[in-house]
Amino acid sequence: METLASMLRSARARFSEAGLDDPAGDARVLITGLLGLSATTLVTDPARPLGAADIERVEDAVERRLKREPVHRILGHREFYGLKLRLSPETLEPRPDTEILVDRVLPYLQRIVALRGRASIVDFGTGTGAIALALLSQCPEADALGVDISTDALETAAMNADTLGLAPRFRTLKSHWAEDVSGRFDIVVSNPPYIVHAVMKDLSPEVQLHDPEAALDGGADGLDAYRALAAAIPGCLAEDGVVGLEIGHDQRESVSQLFAQSGFALIEAVKDYGDNDRVLLFSRAG
Repeated sequence: METLASMLRSARARFSEAGLDDPAGDARVLITGLLGLSATTLVTDPARPLGAADIERVEDAVERRLKREPVHRILGHREFYGLKLRLSPETLEPRPDTEILVDRVLPYLQRIVALRGRASIVDFGTGTGAIALALLSQCPEADALGVDISTDALETAAMNADTLGLAPRFRTLKSHWAEDVSGRFDIVVSNPPYIVHAVMKDLSPEVQLHDPEAALDGGADGLDAYRALAAAIPGCLAEDGVVGLEIGHDQRESVSQLFAQSGFALIEAVKDYGDNDRVLLFSRAG
């Protein structure tokens, strides 16, 4: 008889043999996610018998993981800032480091709300809607526009907003960066593609095969998106607004220079959990 514990051991062993980075963690998250169980259940009820349907689901998922499909792609969702977000083929899987951007932008958003009563956000390259929806979840007085070039991404972001009860304060727009955006916003956020094109071939199979290239490839020097944003944001940022960007680990100086040339001053530079530069915040210079 297959039990929860035996299935977990089997998956962990197979992942370990395949050389996956975190076989125990992958097995735990995959099995609990598929079966709708808490991590505590693995400890309190390891002898729980599994039926044929559950065994088949787990076996299929294990095979997909062995082919290097990420765990959360298999599950179809990922948690970000306490929100369960649906994933789709043309959305980037939200990473924990991006939560730092939400953390650092949030005080500025709340300050604007304290002064004006409401605040507006635009999220360029919104993908799943992760950044904008996380901010909305923490600030009931804010509204957000999620901008993306991908119809699939915009549909996914809208579904996430609806599931989370945030749809009345979240709308989407298909646009190449700010080309079709009108109006001015108090907060501009983005986690744009920033990987140097030549490095794309060296990414892990999980990223190469399953994350959308358009959300990763930043061009020859990794800065194409930042050039577009630096040129566009002056036209859509409120006079005393704030810009929050995620960056690559070695892009602090280059991105800061691009925004300085467009009339912005760096107000914060924040490192990630690995002590790499990860988030830059700007306001209009002067």
